[in-house]
Amino acid sequence: MAGSEKPPRWDLAPVYADCKAPNYLAAKLRVAELAEGMVRLCASPAGKIGDWLSAALAIEDEAVSLQLTLSSYAYARYSTATRDEASMAELNSIEELALPLKRSAVLFRNALAARREEVLAAARGKDADPRVSPFAFHLEEELFLQSKQMSPELEDLAADLLRSGGDAWGRLQEAVTSNTSVLWEPRTGERKTIVELRNLAYDADRSIREKAWRLELDAWKGVEIPVAAALNGVKGFASTLNKRRSWESAIDRTIEQSRITRKTLDALIGAMEDSLPVFRRYLAAKARLFGLPKLAFFDLFGPVAVAGADQRKYDWAATKAFIVAKFSSFDPAMGRFAERAFDESWIDAEPREGKVGGAYCTHFPAAKVARILCNFDGTFSDVNTIAHELGHAWHYDCIKDKPVVLADYPMTLAETASIFAETLVFESAIAETPAQERLGLLEMHLQDSCQVIVDILSRYWFEASVFEKRKEGELSADEFSSLMVAAQRRSYGEGLDPDKLHQYMWAAKGHYYSPDLSFYNFPYAFGLLFGLGLLARYREEGPGFAASYRDLLAQTGSASAVAVTKMAGFDIETKAFWKSGLDVIAAQVAEFEKLVAGCAAKA
Repeated sequence: MAGSEKPPRWDLAPVYADCKAPNYLAAKLRVAELAEGMVRLCASPAGKIGDWLSAALAIEDEAVSLQLTLSSYAYARYSTATRDEASMAELNSIEELALPLKRSAVLFRNALAARREEVLAAARGKDADPRVSPFAFHLEEELFLQSKQMSPELEDLAADLLRSGGDAWGRLQEAVTSNTSVLWEPRTGERKTIVELRNLAYDADRSIREKAWRLELDAWKGVEIPVAAALNGVKGFASTLNKRRSWESAIDRTIEQSRITRKTLDALIGAMEDSLPVFRRYLAAKARLFGLPKLAFFDLFGPVAVAGADQRKYDWAATKAFIVAKFSSFDPAMGRFAERAFDESWIDAEPREGKVGGAYCTHFPAAKVARILCNFDGTFSDVNTIAHELGHAWHYDCIKDKPVVLADYPMTLAETASIFAETLVFESAIAETPAQERLGLLEMHLQDSCQVIVDILSRYWFEASVFEKRKEGELSADEFSSLMVAAQRRSYGEGLDPDKLHQYMWAAKGHYYSPDLSFYNFPYAFGLLFGLGLLARYREEGPGFAASYRDLLAQTGSASAVAVTKMAGFDIETKAFWKSGLDVIAAQVAEFEKLVAGCAAKA
């Protein structure tokens, strides 16, 4: 890495000094008290509706704020020290602390339903209570969810069983994935884990990528029975609870969690399907660049290594300067925010033993701050990742002063802010890069877009087919693999060699193993394309759009995604809207094809 400055570790002290700090221990006690108080309040929801609702909402706000802060803090400590037994024990303690809150949430919804007409009148009636009306969307959503919940006793049982049942299947998949290894080099006895093999998909040497892919498939074959059992367990658990809660299907519940409509999802998926020929052109151009008739699955992340391709490295100071400048050019307030995040040690960027891979942004509502975890090694991809996570943090900063239940936005809108920030940085970088150096940056960007559109379509189709088949009984590992290959052939088409796909992606992707969050995939496509729509709006309106963007982010917890996007002038229930974002990608593919043709002409 250029420069000598070591990537920083974050400072969590402004939240809690440690897990024995007086304010941390007091917060745990207070959460338990508030849960008991809500149970008592909901046991007899009498008196004037405005008084009762304002009291209940105040308890809910404080309890959820503290619980989320404790949970985020415990996980932040654990994720940078996964081998620390005390951190794991504290994380489990916080999870257990959340159980009474789940019960109080069930009782609160039942109490709302018992006085439904009064609640609605206080929230949106002509004589609405000003203490209640700001929470109208939240209360309407809670009333709807009440119609999709079981009795308090069964919901208690479900919450208990989730920890030892549904979540346990997910932990099995994680344990198998992180501990399975294969012999890599027979002469030396060197072994590699599945995680290490998957990372080799980015190696510049195609023979290394292919070897890693073949060994990974062999490794999955050796553990396919327990992993298939885990996936059957997760999907069976989810299907049983969905049926008990009167959801017609898993996708219907996901649509509600995403705060969209079926019409929105159909328009999004339809536009993604229509865009597949464009992405297949990109894949064909990359194959030509590699001198191949077709790419294999293990070529998807193969880096472009031709003369002039961007190979720059960034040190920490350069990364800070670059991101702050690009954010500031869009919105000076956003730039100052990013500078503060760097200066006040909000980012844990140093890779080290015991720290989780990947990146995330987490929020601490009681402290009204955010923190970012990443693993920085100086590539432009890492710069992009930090911009992405800072986008999440900026979103939270725009909404943090609202009551916590009005700062709870769905994943669809959460990914919009992060991808918008990432795209701001990429667009600036590509504009400043000489033409002969653009190829590497552009290919990396299209690589990501291809995953978000094409691969996510395969995941969406695969999961839909699994839920359908699971109704008939458990599936074998071979059946899961057949469904995965069928979905990949359908999405990638002639863009990939049909005989060199990845039949075990169902085992590798942890997203499938969440019993409480099915179809984890399409919100990323939503975020990408809505973010591109916002970028186009910014180009039309200029600097004045920054204030509108802040206002939009501040509303993401107070309305449905359909209503929020209408504020920006978009109709997300039409395929035409999603096509506008895909047209931006199509233009990038056309430029990529020209650059590839230029490389061929020079060869």
